[in-house]
Amino acid sequence: MPVLDFHTHIFPDALAEKALPQMAASGGILPVLDGKAATLLASMDAAGIDASVVASIATKPAQFDSILAWSLSIASNRLIPFASVHPDDPLLAEHVQAAKESGLPGIKLHPYYQHFSLDEPRMEPLYDAVDAAGLVLLVHCGFDVGFPRHRICDPAKLRAVADKRPGLRLVAAHLGGWMDWAEVEKWLLGRPVTLDLAACFDYMKAEEIRRILLLHPAEYLVFGSDSPWFDQAESLANLRNLHLSETLEEAILHGNAERLLGRAG
Repeated sequence: MPVLDFHTHIFPDALAEKALPQMAASGGILPVLDGKAATLLASMDAAGIDASVVASIATKPAQFDSILAWSLSIASNRLIPFASVHPDDPLLAEHVQAAKESGLPGIKLHPYYQHFSLDEPRMEPLYDAVDAAGLVLLVHCGFDVGFPRHRICDPAKLRAVADKRPGLRLVAAHLGGWMDWAEVEKWLLGRPVTLDLAACFDYMKAEEIRRILLLHPAEYLVFGSDSPWFDQAESLANLRNLHLSETLEEAILHGNAERLLGRAG
C-alpha cells in the first residue's frame, strides 16, 4: 500500500545546521533527524514511505521568494513542498498566485511563528486568495511546544474559518489541535476539515486517537509524522497498531492525500 506523509519539515542544509538546534532548545525536544532533504529521503526509504509533504514557514514577509525558490529546487515525486505566505505580506495575493503557478499544491501557516490568530480580520485576504487559487491550506492547530499556550489557533477558531469558507481545502495539523483534543471533539469532529496525525502518538493514548479517527469522516483524515521531530517509521507503526479497517487505513495513508494533492496514486 502506498504511504504519503502529509507533515514533514526540512531546511536548506546550511540553515538546518543552525535552525534545528535553536528550535530544539526553545521547545525542549530533540529531533530524530537533522532536518536535511537527503536525511528525510533516507528515512522515507527505511520506513516505506513513498512521498512526503514538506512544510516551510515564512516568519517574515520577505522570505516568500527564497522559500519558493528552495522548494522548487527540491520538488520531486517524493518531496512535495508547500509554499508559505506571511499574513503581513503586502503582495500576499500575488504570492499565493505565484505559488499556484509554480506548481506547488499548498500553503503552510503557523500562527505562533507568524504572529497571528486564526480568526482575526487581517487573515481574510489570505484565506480568500488561497481559496480562490484552489490550493491546500495546511495550518498548525492547537498549542506548540516552543511557545506559551495562547489560544490563537484552537479548534473553535479553526471551525470559524472553515464554516465561513466551506470550499477552502483546509488541513488542520495535529488532529485539529495539539494538546487541545477535547476541544477538537467539541468543534471539529464530523466537520469537513481534514485532520493530520502529526505529533499525536507521543501525547495521546492509542484508544483516544482511534476514537477520534472513527468519529471523524473517513475522507478527512491524513497520515503525518512531523519529522524531523518524530520518527516516520515509528509513527507509521503506531497508526497500523490501531487496527483500523483496511479501507480506513488506506484512505489515511494515501487515498485522501492523493486527492488533496491531485496525485494519481
